[in-house]
Amino acid sequence: MTRLPVILSKGQSRNPEKRGLEEAVAAQLAEHDQLDVIVMPHVYDLTPQSEGYQALSQIAGDFVIISWLYSRSCHWVLDRNGIRGNVGDVLLSQTQDDALDDDDELEDELDDDKTRVISQLALPDRKIYSLEFGSSDAPADFVDEVLRIAAQADLMQWIEGKANQEMLERFLEPVNDTAIGVHDALPVLGQAGVTEVQDQGMRRWYPVIDFSRCTNCMECIDFCLFGVYGVDKADTILVDQPDNCRKGCPACSRVCPENAIVFPQHKTPAIAGAPVDAGALKIDLSMLFGAPDAQNAAARERDEQLMLAGRAPVGTAGETESEKADFANISMDRRQPVAQSTNSDRLDSLIDDLDALDL
Repeated sequence: MTRLPVILSKGQSRNPEKRGLEEAVAAQLAEHDQLDVIVMPHVYDLTPQSEGYQALSQIAGDFVIISWLYSRSCHWVLDRNGIRGNVGDVLLSQTQDDALDDDDELEDELDDDKTRVISQLALPDRKIYSLEFGSSDAPADFVDEVLRIAAQADLMQWIEGKANQEMLERFLEPVNDTAIGVHDALPVLGQAGVTEVQDQGMRRWYPVIDFSRCTNCMECIDFCLFGVYGVDKADTILVDQPDNCRKGCPACSRVCPENAIVFPQHKTPAIAGAPVDAGALKIDLSMLFGAPDAQNAAARERDEQLMLAGRAPVGTAGETESEKADFANISMDRRQPVAQSTNSDRLDSLIDDLDALDL
């Protein structure tokens, strides 16, 4: 019997209502034999070497993930940690009334002559469906959407001539009872009920690059002075040392002209990866990303972090040719390797504790 893996990523908050929703969704999904339900800690907090990501790496085909992140953020968090695939279309979202129209407008907004990094990526032939816990407080809504995705995947197998007679018979029966996935059960999966992956994750703060928007302009690596960014062998930008990032600082996202840098835990939806319609996007880009005012705000944020780290502030590129040259030299120096920070910050710990209260 083929099954569809469904991952539930628990939130950072200890809010009992959120925990209750997670548990109810997991329990109701587990009632369907065609689904493999796996509960794991917050995907943003885990490292690629964690048990959680090791479990995800076993999934070769399509899967569904439900998290407290915006779906865009969740997809690129997974990508950054080596779990790659194409974005699967979902109908349940925090902006579901206008989701399809907004997606079309956003695609039009990006339809230009710029080369996006995603066009150079060798993505596996599978889809990752990301649902947002924030989209509903009714567990049945998530179950219905997961079963719809499973039935759709089953139908595609049939259309492509990959379905066997058993699959066809199940597809022709009522969806809520018999919808199935498309992938064989895996060692960590295939168990009755809910499988929980235990991991001792810690609160983290780091940027995630949306490669569907990124043009590899290198604005971020030239701007950040904390050794967060690097390049791979093909000179493509990447988040090289995520834990070097200064907690609470989103400055590099503001200088990105394509709004390609996401901080999934930021309080501002546009920076946290929320979907916005084309009109709102233009406003956000002019106020938050890439424009002169945004550059100044970003420089102030970065300088605050430099001073907190005991370093001299830099400021903006300046107006004179000499000031710009000095800034460029600092930017080029930044491309040299920077040791990863391992020191903990008591203020960071206090902020974590306050965030966990979810006031």
